[in-house]
Amino acid sequence: MKNSVEHKVRRIITRAKYGTVLFTSSFPQFDVEYVTKLLAQFEKEGLITRIAKGVYVKAKKTRFGVVYPSAFELVKEIAKRDKAEIFPTGDTAANRLGFSTQVPLQASFLTSGSSRKLKLGNRTVALTHGSPKNFAYKGKLMPELVQAIRSIGKANITEMVENRVAQLLSATPETATIEHDLLLAPVWVREIIKRNIKTDNGNE
Repeated sequence: MKNSVEHKVRRIITRAKYGTVLFTSSFPQFDVEYVTKLLAQFEKEGLITRIAKGVYVKAKKTRFGVVYPSAFELVKEIAKRDKAEIFPTGDTAANRLGFSTQVPLQASFLTSGSSRKLKLGNRTVALTHGSPKNFAYKGKLMPELVQAIRSIGKANITEMVENRVAQLLSATPETATIEHDLLLAPVWVREIIKRNIKTDNGNE
């Protein structure tokens, strides 16, 4: 019976796409303890890579090294499993929204779930538990935009930054939630966002 379970789990993993994130809970039809042992065994074989306790990824091995899923894809899968909300913070938010081209060595996210650290090769992914206030935003862009602007800092807001804020705001379909979400931003961040919101007639 156990060998048959091993065969089934191995087959699921073998057929999975590269970048697939795996947890012991990814195989609810089988005994959790046995699946835990199997995943540890498959890691030793090199079939999967462990990135945190109970979290594995089917990483692609190339002659240039191991290719992992993006930090954002990874935390999205963890958030889905934990039924948690997440969004990028600091330099990670600034990079994702195009304020910076530099990919930070540590990707940082706020989560309504548990705090944890994950290793993706030489990169670290930090999930920090945030207070409910951080997740009161109705839109997806605004929490990330607020975090990005805060990480840039009030003293470093240039015309280029303002132009990028205006671009992001004009491209978002989330116009109905902006007014609500602005009230959750720090006052100085709110002012920057407000002056870059264009009205329908093209004026600010």
